Amino acid sequence: MQDSGRKMKILFLCTGNSCRSQMAEGWANSLKSDVLEAYSAGIETHGLNPHAVKVMQEAGVDISRHRSKHLDEVKQIPFDMVVTVCDSANESCPLFPGATRIIHHSFDDPPRLAKGLSDEEGLSIYRRVRDEIRGFIESLPDSLQTT
Repeated sequence: MQDSGRKMKILFLCTGNSCRSQMAEGWANSLKSDVLEAYSAGIETHGLNPHAVKVMQEAGVDISRHRSKHLDEVKQIPFDMVVTVCDSANESCPLFPGATRIIHHSFDDPPRLAKGLSDEEGLSIYRRVRDEIRGFIESLPDSLQTT
């Protein structure tokens, strides 16, 4: 899949690059920076979600300096793997050149699920999704061999 000694370049792609893909990039850079070079982007840009920043900070990962990036900003990077983390991005995923492998691993959308809930109820959804994303990232890159 990759040359030994070279980190796997991985892109986490979501609709707006505001929450799920940002958390995935943060976890990958925090937990797997020895084997992964992680990026995130969106089909659109919706700005960085402050609740995502808050729950990641609670877990000891600072994504406050991240920014919402459009796919066009990273399209020149030769990715080994693109992981779509929401159904919309999966449906809209463009073609990538070369040997880029695309896999889909959807996570719930915290902003949508938290709409109309109290702050604490909403944050519990963000925390659940944060932890699900962490579990997925912890399995990388080994789990990609079987996907």
